[in-house]
Amino acid sequence: MSHEVAEALVAIGGVGFAPDAPITFKSGIKSPVYCDNRKFPFHPEQWSKVIRGFERSILDNNIEADVIGGIEAAGIPHSAALGFSMAKPSIFIRKEVKGYGAKKRVEGGSIAGKRLLLIEDLVTTGSSSLSGVEALRAEGATVTDCLTIISYNLPEAVDNFASAGVRLHPLTTFAAVLEVALERGVIDEAAAASVRDWLAEPHGWAKRHGLE
Repeated sequence: MSHEVAEALVAIGGVGFAPDAPITFKSGIKSPVYCDNRKFPFHPEQWSKVIRGFERSILDNNIEADVIGGIEAAGIPHSAALGFSMAKPSIFIRKEVKGYGAKKRVEGGSIAGKRLLLIEDLVTTGSSSLSGVEALRAEGATVTDCLTIISYNLPEAVDNFASAGVRLHPLTTFAAVLEVALERGVIDEAAAASVRDWLAEPHGWAKRHGLE
């Protein structure tokens, strides 16, 4: 499944490599790779592999859920499609409370006393995902698992999810994406070596490569 989802991500142009012009995450970490899972709904053939992958992960990990939830905004299409496919209710979680209207973070229906499965498109440090978990728990939901298309597997994310008591289940890894990108000639070996160095230790990568 990991290889299949990685192939789908590369096929739609949802991953890019820029070792010489890195992007900067919200956390301040500079990265030679970027991922845009928002492209999936435009490519239904590849998107179906993601939704089927989520369903398989739920079965493989014995996850029980009454409601499917997605984080605003990129997680919403995937959570809504998964909920529809599994005939389960779906809701979404705002990043912050609106300053008008009902001023709610959780939209769609009551989740009090429900087991909720959180869906994300991408996890970096996990801060936005776990902020959503806090909002869901404040509404009375039980949240123990989060599915994501891909995770950078940063140490902060591993620690943050563990501290929150939430299991993270990525469908694929950047190692798998890198393998597919090399197979398809999207990236050469020199650039791949730089990306591998970043994956091994992302915090000091920019300094090691003279980009700070």
